[in-house]
Amino acid sequence: MEYVRLGQSGLKVSRLCLGTMNMGSKEWKPWIFDEKESEPIIAHALDKGVNFIDLADFYSTGAGEEVVCNVLRRIARRDELVITTKVGYAMSDDINAQGHSRKHIFDAIDASLKRMGMDYVDIYMLHYFDTETPVEETMGALNDIVLAGKARYIGVSTMYTWQLAKILQVCDKNGWARPINMQLQLNCAYREEEREMIPFCMDQGIGVSVFSPLARGILTSDLQSTRNQTDFFTAEMYNDQASRDIAHSVAKVADARGCLPAQVAQAWVLQKPEVSSMLVGADSPAQFDSALAALEMQLTAEELYEIERNYTPCDLINDYTAGKRIARSARPAQAPFID
Repeated sequence: MEYVRLGQSGLKVSRLCLGTMNMGSKEWKPWIFDEKESEPIIAHALDKGVNFIDLADFYSTGAGEEVVCNVLRRIARRDELVITTKVGYAMSDDINAQGHSRKHIFDAIDASLKRMGMDYVDIYMLHYFDTETPVEETMGALNDIVLAGKARYIGVSTMYTWQLAKILQVCDKNGWARPINMQLQLNCAYREEEREMIPFCMDQGIGVSVFSPLARGILTSDLQSTRNQTDFFTAEMYNDQASRDIAHSVAKVADARGCLPAQVAQAWVLQKPEVSSMLVGADSPAQFDSALAALEMQLTAEELYEIERNYTPCDLINDYTAGKRIARSARPAQAPFID
């Protein structure tokens, strides 16, 4: 396992972060693992050197935090882990049980810690940018949570670059805790964050954690999986010909190397020096080992061209573009990957 400093903080995390959206309750999604099914995956990741665990209150509507942390309390030492959880998406029908108001943030951190059975979370993250709450209210509440010892650091996820700039401006103006981590979607089928967000994070000393390195699973070339057939997000984000063509290119490179497509797609992400960590939502220990092997894989210039040639600019993926994204087309193949 490799370890890196997260942004300009002193916090060191494993380059592979265990993603846990697939752990919790099957009542939430049919592809979710319960506690018994989750434990071997969590234990294997820890055994391979992972110290970075990603949670969110939204996952299985709270059951994800319970399941994962029940396992962690049995098999790991809390002080050796870096645990993050997120706040923002609706947790009930209550009008105030969502968003980033001071009320909801204070209620949500206490509820998360109770479910987790822990006194603090290492990084407390905004799941998105709440356009209905003044940013001063949100960041002031997060700063108070840090001062109260309920979170060691704060982080952010999935927003426009100008929104992150607004957050940083407010934090700097008031002397509040700054985000140390930006969690964003990046894979060879979705690269828009490379234009502004990632360079801005590098400039501001914010670590970049990447989720969905397999593009919600399409880059595994298993389009008939339970998740790909039932996850609304897969169709919403990657239901275009360019994405399918990219998946085909990844499969061709994997076939030439004699490895699984997932490993090639993960290597593409990990080969980027600006990426601090990559979330791995493994369904088995073997799937986690594929990501571990990707850490050591170096793609050639020819392989990178084949993987990247189908990519064309597309709309950003966030809460504000849902249902409005436009399909795209690709460039022609070059040797040695011409069909």
